[in-house]
Amino acid sequence: MDQTGRRCFGDGDPLYSEYHDTEWGVPVRGEAELLERFCLEAFQSGLSWLTVLRKRPAFRAAFLGFDPEAVARLGEDDVARLLADPGIIRNRAKIEAAIAGGRAVLGLWEAGRTLTDLAWSHAPEPRAEADRPRTYADVPASTPAAVALAKELKSVGFRFIGPTTAYASMQACGLVDDHLADCPVVLAR
Repeated sequence: MDQTGRRCFGDGDPLYSEYHDTEWGVPVRGEAELLERFCLEAFQSGLSWLTVLRKRPAFRAAFLGFDPEAVARLGEDDVARLLADPGIIRNRAKIEAAIAGGRAVLGLWEAGRTLTDLAWSHAPEPRAEADRPRTYADVPASTPAAVALAKELKSVGFRFIGPTTAYASMQACGLVDDHLADCPVVLAR
């Protein structure tokens, strides 16, 4: 990647740089893909995203590829097994929230909806390039759209999601593009 500018984040760690350059802000659609992102953002709460990235392969194995049907079937024995798994973040509330998220996706399907449609219905209009953030101070921690997304996700059964986590998910999944104006990803476009 052209290093004309500095990355928004991730400089100095190859895994973090790769995530920034190839995943963060790229539109994500698909039930398992979005379930994974919402779950991992919840697991990240209070921790470094790099911690989650390093554990992501173990999370994918532990949560069966984040297949909503498989995650929804996890029970108390699975929670106990996951609490003993050193490869993931072992927090009961977050593990139970991930399982609730799988069940919420099934509930959406039963109602004739999808997680993809729910999430993307909260995507704001893309900003003009001239309005792209120039510093981290220009990037909000939350927005009215993130508040609405968090509220709707909770209403269908998701847990451990508030406006800040919802906004981080929106950034990660490309619902919003908060790459800074001088970021190499932006300059390469």
